[in-house]
This record gives sequence, C-alpha cells and structure tokens, in this order.
Amino acid sequence: MLGRVNHIAIAVPDLAAAVALYRDTLGAIVSPPQVLPEHGVTVVFIELPNTKIELLEPLDAASPIAAFLAKNPSGGMHHICYEVADIMAARDRLLSTGARLLGDGTPKTGAHGKPVLFLHPKDFLGTLIELEQI
Repeated sequence: MLGRVNHIAIAVPDLAAAVALYRDTLGAIVSPPQVLPEHGVTVVFIELPNTKIELLEPLDAASPIAAFLAKNPSGGMHHICYEVADIMAARDRLLSTGARLLGDGTPKTGAHGKPVLFLHPKDFLGTLIELEQI
C-alpha cells in the first residue's frame, strides 16, 4: 500500500526565519509560500533529491499547527507523508483494520493539489501520518 516518502513536515513558529535558515545556512532550494486555508497553514517545500521537507506555519490561533506549537514553542516534526496509488482503497483498508482517520474520512486537497488523509498518531507509534494519492 505505501509508496515512497513524499515529505516530512516540520511545524515552525516563524516561516520567514525557517526559510532563511534552510536557504541561507543549508543552501536549500525553497518553494514560494502557499496559503492553505482549508488546513489552517502556510507552507513551503524544501526540495531534496529524494524527497521534500514541508515547513508549516499556522494561519491563526485556530490552526492545528498553533496547538502543536503551543506544546512545542520552538517547532518540531509534525508528520510524515507517504504516497499511495489509490487513497480510497487505502482508506478502506485502514478502516477495515480498525485504524482511525482524522476528520470524517473524506480526503481533502493537499498542498500538491492531490487528495490527502491523516491517520491518528495513537494508532501509528505516536506519529501523525499523512497519505497522499499520487
């Protein structure tokens, strides 16, 4: 069911400072910021040869990322995203095993314009998992 790692997401309290750190200190190629109101975040992607790093900044206090940063003020790893060929088949398989999805189980459109689902971290060793259909 799982494909390659699409990206690892890091929540940050200051997106501009995080971009400068990756771009200026590490020499990374950074995408332009994308505002995703449906997810409550602004994101950028750090392009790597084998995957991406997604930097997430909350849009406002209601964002799930704001809650994460309240517990982790310096930021930190938020989730890992795996690619799947068929998001609905993946969803149905997960539900049949008793795995919990966040939300109502209906895929949302992610930052890459593709359907995504999130899996409850308590079912996956304390790690929030995102699945993205490729």
